[in-house]
Amino acid sequence: YTLEKEVGRGSYGVVFEGRIAKTGQRVAIKRLPCRNPECIELYLQELWAMRATAKNHVNVIALHSCLLQTGPRTLRPLTPGKLPIQLVESVMKGTVARAQHQSALWLVMEYCDGGDLNQYLLSRPPDAGRNQAVVQQLCSALAFLHSLGIIHRDLKPDNVLVCVTAKGPVVKVADFGLSKMSEGVAEGNLTRQRFSSTCGSDFYMAPEVWGGLTYTAQADIFSLGVLFWAVLERITFVEEGTAQEQLGAYVWKGRSGWLTPLGEALWENAQLQLSIPVKFKTCALLSDMLAADPDARPTAEQLEARAHLALEED
Repeated sequence: YTLEKEVGRGSYGVVFEGRIAKTGQRVAIKRLPCRNPECIELYLQELWAMRATAKNHVNVIALHSCLLQTGPRTLRPLTPGKLPIQLVESVMKGTVARAQHQSALWLVMEYCDGGDLNQYLLSRPPDAGRNQAVVQQLCSALAFLHSLGIIHRDLKPDNVLVCVTAKGPVVKVADFGLSKMSEGVAEGNLTRQRFSSTCGSDFYMAPEVWGGLTYTAQADIFSLGVLFWAVLERITFVEEGTAQEQLGAYVWKGRSGWLTPLGEALWENAQLQLSIPVKFKTCALLSDMLAADPDARPTAEQLEARAHLALEED
């Protein structure tokens, strides 16, 4: 592989545009430095989730390979289906050995030339057909992930990448660093297993996550509901401390007009009635996705079917 330029930088690592030397194929290469056990645990979760998808869904980012760097010039590919034992031991022991301070995981993934969903949609004029296609693709992606027992836990526009094609945008759910594998899928009920870690991004978090309660895969449905509403109606906000416009639905609060995340507002008042100015069946679907009670939300499988019908009939 060759690195060409840096295309993104986050809290945990750096993403480069690169190429496969033998074929010239363009790829995205993410470098994740193994600084501490907490970071390593997130990296291994992301690797495990991406391996589980096994390039089997067009709307989920594909992992080509993973390499472990153990020194300035030492890189080796990881054995498929296995995790590097030294990194697993670091997580188990809660410490990183001195010899691992220069270690890093390199994830080689498919490259998306359209940027993230914020960049792609907000740089173009509104288009109802395009927005509906994005919504349906995301429904399909989440149904696939939940069928594998993968709970994403951080669905937001930043974590949806776009490939530009002649037939329109192809969206890809990405960034599985906060994801969890659920045991409930083996029993045919993904909503049984509960999680307790409060994680995600404020504007997309479900009420139960906001409140510090345990939660299930249905928290993903709420996050997707916030995203859908914002995509369909082109609702944006500017996050405090930044100048970047982002897609995300919210409610106004107080005389000063504070923007309050939907999850926070519904946690404070579960009876809050949301005014969603879209057509009837789409409105009903969004209302169900954004229900304060997680059990009232559709499953990802139900969502995929309902979204197709609602958007087609409306």
